[in-house]
Amino acid sequence: MDMNDLILISVDDHVIEPPNLFDKHLPAKYRDVAPRLVTDEKGADTWVYDGQVIPNFGLNAVVGRPPEEYGMEPTAYSQIRRGTFDVAKRVEDMNADGVLASICFPTFPHFAGNRLIASSDKQAALAIVQAYNDWHIDEWCAAAPGRFIPLAILPLWDVQACVAELKRVAAKGCRTVTFPDNPAAVGLPSIHLGYWDPLWQAAVEERIVISSHIGSGNQAPHSSMDSPIDAWIVTMPMAISGAAADWLFSPVFKKFPDLRLSLAEGGIGWIPYLLERADFVYKHHHAWTNADFGELLPSELFKRNVLTCFIDDQFGLHSTDFLNMDMVAWECDYPHSDCVWPNSPETVWGAIKHLPNEMIDKTTHLNAMREFRFDPFAILGRENCTVGALRAQARHVNVTPVPGMGGHNPSNRHGNPVTSGEVVKLFA
Repeated sequence: MDMNDLILISVDDHVIEPPNLFDKHLPAKYRDVAPRLVTDEKGADTWVYDGQVIPNFGLNAVVGRPPEEYGMEPTAYSQIRRGTFDVAKRVEDMNADGVLASICFPTFPHFAGNRLIASSDKQAALAIVQAYNDWHIDEWCAAAPGRFIPLAILPLWDVQACVAELKRVAAKGCRTVTFPDNPAAVGLPSIHLGYWDPLWQAAVEERIVISSHIGSGNQAPHSSMDSPIDAWIVTMPMAISGAAADWLFSPVFKKFPDLRLSLAEGGIGWIPYLLERADFVYKHHHAWTNADFGELLPSELFKRNVLTCFIDDQFGLHSTDFLNMDMVAWECDYPHSDCVWPNSPETVWGAIKHLPNEMIDKTTHLNAMREFRFDPFAILGRENCTVGALRAQARHVNVTPVPGMGGHNPSNRHGNPVTSGEVVKLFA
């Protein structure tokens, strides 16, 4: 195998919702309360919903910029690459990057649909959830069969409504729903007391994967507003480790052994130690904590139920003896600043080429195809799904970085390190 033979399926990307998203799919009686895009006198595009003005519509959609502008926060559609919100252009960008298929997390509703939890009109909010999902499944994903794995948001304020929506979207071909990595962190019931059991049962019955993205519940902490932002960026993926331990020691996987949880954008290098520590804590402390994993160790439960993913994780990919490589997948993170578009194949090949071909195939596409019940080969033909074949279709796509596209700039004009405080101000 060489790099051009890779088949890449990303289990974590993002879509910037187009301005007209709610025009077609939302019932007329809710049009007056629908989220709407407003352009202010400075040319900035912002979503307005339920009395809230929501800036940063692009949430770090900096793909296609030179590295020195990765910290710029776009303020208008004119400042972002069209592939972030135009599905035809997204497919072109995927081809240029040699990426076959993608799961796209939302932006305006936030990664797990958290934005809608506090809606004052829950009936309207439910209609908005359904409109979003119908757009995502029937327009975004359906525009390019074999290229997208449908992901839905849920009406998180009502577990029975969540069950109904999960079943509805499953019937439309959805394969995964997004859910906060720690619902208690966003004011919802925790995963420990059984409130969400009807949702887990429905997910098992419909074979729907629960996808939890970093930052959807637990937030990566800033040590101080004076700290270099680099420190926060370093630890941001690993912030999901706390949620991983919480899920692991919760009753969820014991009660629902067939449930699958996908942890998006967390990386894998930290997992061997987390699992070693979990086993030690269980064996050393269970006599007083009353933890009970039956005949299994915590590490065995994690390896059975949790799918993890990486962008470029040299340490993790040299620690395969401590992972279940049947439950590791690849991610691109387009269009955020951690993605390496248009050089994903070069990056992942450098990290993975030491592995056996069988393991390379599992992590780059086969595991994702199995867990999300997704078969692009049946639609496109395997020979057309490789990095080489896809890039051959994209020779016309301009991948040259474009400087000066505009946006808010946190860079310290005095040349000092950019701080957490300066970046936090961009999202205030």
